Amino acid sequence: MHHKGLHPAAVVAMEAGHVGEMAAARVHAVQASTDARYRLAQDFYRGERVTKDRSRYGRAELSYLRWAIDRGVLDAPAAVGGGSPWWRAISDELLHDKVEADMLADASGTASSRNVELWLEFIRAPSPMRWFRAHNASIVAGFLKHESLAASELLVERFMINVVLIRVIYAHALAAASSVALGRLAPLGRVLGDPRGRWVGLFLDLHNQFPEGYPLEGWSIEDLISEHGQLARVIDYGLIPSDLTVLYGFAAAELGEPRVTALIADGTPCYAWPAAERAPWLAGATWPLGRVIARIAGHPYR
Repeated sequence: MHHKGLHPAAVVAMEAGHVGEMAAARVHAVQASTDARYRLAQDFYRGERVTKDRSRYGRAELSYLRWAIDRGVLDAPAAVGGGSPWWRAISDELLHDKVEADMLADASGTASSRNVELWLEFIRAPSPMRWFRAHNASIVAGFLKHESLAASELLVERFMINVVLIRVIYAHALAAASSVALGRLAPLGRVLGDPRGRWVGLFLDLHNQFPEGYPLEGWSIEDLISEHGQLARVIDYGLIPSDLTVLYGFAAAELGEPRVTALIADGTPCYAWPAAERAPWLAGATWPLGRVIARIAGHPYR
């Protein structure tokens, strides 16, 4: 089998089933440079062998990655300062799965995980459902694997981390379970949940919705919530159902990962978060526009 652009030794390694190790090496090589990290992520959607169908799916993911880079959470480790070990670990998991799948798509070999197989399914027949299933399987796997790293973050950072998880799951539900995500507005799910369009980016791109910079020293959760942009409030306190139990149950079933349901307690998030501390998740209940939007969608309000 001929593999264009690959060294013969690399082909042997791939055919011997060592693609996962090669993918890990490529991800490790970008640890010191956020520009290199971005290019590696971008290559999956814009490389020379990428089909036009696949290239249209990178919009929201790459915009989200740019937000994380701009915040500084993906900066290289340093004795003083540096980025976040947790954010880097989540990015690494996603990058690894995509890189390995991309390499396997052009060679023989066995996927190192079910998540890589999901990315292969997407590469071979791109669709919104396959993209969300692969993307969110990689993200959720990273969350579950690296919860101890999340626990070392500031409480205000852990609040943001949980918001990110909610948004990722919700965006998936828009496409795959619109009645869960949108209630009476379910007919809009096909448009709002298509990662090739601009709407998914509104849910996943957190520019101008949360403060820049890392770590968020000097910020309280109350400050963070009060600075929540109007668009973020529309999403988090209007469109997204107030009881997240059904939403997380959807993710557990769709991804074949029952542990997702353990990241919710009494309807509110508890990933690296004290389950009894529910107040921050209910803090938007007095926002009038949020109540109106929730009523239109038919969601019970917090």
